[in-house]
Amino acid sequence: MRHLPYFCRGQVVRGFGRGSKQLGIPTANFPEQVVDNLPADVSTGIYYGWASVGSGDVHKMVVSIGWNPYYKNTKKSMETHIMHTFKEDFYGEILNVAILGYLRPEKNFDSLESLISAIQADIEEAKKRLDLPEHLKFKEDNFFQVPKGKIMNGH
Repeated sequence: MRHLPYFCRGQVVRGFGRGSKQLGIPTANFPEQVVDNLPADVSTGIYYGWASVGSGDVHKMVVSIGWNPYYKNTKKSMETHIMHTFKEDFYGEILNVAILGYLRPEKNFDSLESLISAIQADIEEAKKRLDLPEHLKFKEDNFFQVPKGKIMNGH
């Protein structure tokens, strides 16, 4: 995506209910309008960056943008895994995301186990890249200092 870094925010909605249950990797899902407003040239795949919920702390994240071939989705989705353990679900809260880099294209997997291990490898790679000074600085970006209830795409 030529538009990196890309900043967006929106209300967390219920997804397909598989992130935590089937994969053990909880994800926060954006509503369709946020996905529909992504730049036209965005490639599907796995990205990394920073995320916060509401006016909370900023954490490392990976985000999958696409159709999730393993599950054969018919609608494009944007599912964010925040590298932090939250005490409870945060449906309805505002998720703030800064996408900084691209990890890999979307692909199909022959088993749930191989999908899970690919996601875990993506998480480890993202952790390393986000420690680089050129990515670390975005953790403090003004984008994350948001007033309550403001929803927008872009920056």
